[in-house]
Amino acid sequence: MCEDDATYIVNPTSAFFALCMGIPQNGTINNVNNYMYQKRGPNKLSINDIKTEAPANLNELKKSINRAANWRARIDAVEELGQYKNRETIELLKHCMTGDAVYKVQQAAYRELQALGEQVTMPERKEGELIKDTKKTLLRIKKSLPKGHSYEDFKEKLKKMRIDIYDTYEGEKGTEFDAWLQDMWNSIAVR
Repeated sequence: MCEDDATYIVNPTSAFFALCMGIPQNGTINNVNNYMYQKRGPNKLSINDIKTEAPANLNELKKSINRAANWRARIDAVEELGQYKNRETIELLKHCMTGDAVYKVQQAAYRELQALGEQVTMPERKEGELIKDTKKTLLRIKKSLPKGHSYEDFKEKLKKMRIDIYDTYEGEKGTEFDAWLQDMWNSIAVR
């Protein structure tokens, strides 16, 4: 028996979670919390904070997960879903991990699934176009602008016409987004 009986896992959910996570089975809450600390970091949830019921705002989180024009909202939704361990939230996280165009969102979903004890493998980064026919769309936008337009005009028109392309590539490219977009703008030949 442990010196401090209060550290024993008495909650069946915690015991089941510890078993599923492969945490050493000497039965202490501290082992579970230490494991969660290693997985999530010091400012994230511990095992005691994970909820098994569905979140009250599940419909809003579903909308956020599927919002193609805002990768930051998708990451926020992924992090919130990671606080709940039930079938529906896990399926949403798996969908995000495998189907999102922005690799940062896929990574966030992967980390949350791992922290919930799911056996998942990190998907590989997609090569090439993240959204089908991106080059054709950029060509159409460039053609729609007056001759001699600036890069800033092109960037603003892209943002207004196809925020999904703009946001996806901004999330994927990060600080290199402007350089990438300017290279695309320069390389698109208009007849």
